[in-house]
Amino acid sequence: MTLPLFPLPDVVLLPGLVLPLYVFEPRYRELLARVRQTGEPFGISRLLPSPHPETPFEERVARLGTLAHLRHVTDHEDGTASIEVVGGERFEVQQFDHAHGYLSATVQVLPLPQGDPHEIEVLSRRLIESLARLRNTDPLRVQADVPQDPLLLATYGLALLPLSGEQREAALRASTLAERFKYLSALLHERTLN
Repeated sequence: MTLPLFPLPDVVLLPGLVLPLYVFEPRYRELLARVRQTGEPFGISRLLPSPHPETPFEERVARLGTLAHLRHVTDHEDGTASIEVVGGERFEVQQFDHAHGYLSATVQVLPLPQGDPHEIEVLSRRLIESLARLRNTDPLRVQADVPQDPLLLATYGLALLPLSGEQREAALRASTLAERFKYLSALLHERTLN
């Protein structure tokens, strides 16, 4: 599948997470026009810091990203727009495409296998207990506030922590949902020790 890309500095969109964006550059206005016309998602990939000023833009775009589904658009008189997207499945860039004013790529969608359902249930409970400790509150109260879907629960936990782009990308890269929970648990454990 070919996908328009919207690279953002140190931003990793997680599945189920809502992200507001302001679209002002001409190339991204063009991207938004395409997405509005076709109804297709676009990709958000992390734009890596440049070690050297001459590093080509394409080499700074992370190869792992997330499908962004357009939820809402507010057009402004000056041609800019405020949009809201929600994260979908992750993808991996196979090859960049320069046929448009914006960067696009041929990508492979990477569904996230859950892993063992019993293990997911145990890891979900542990995550809720860790979040309760972090918030210094009752686990039952936290459980009432968090998403019931395990994938969204993992995203919720990751969104609560002040993580770097590298840490969020590592969570996105996990081979199964169980592995994502384990990675998140390790991050929470570090945080409670500090």
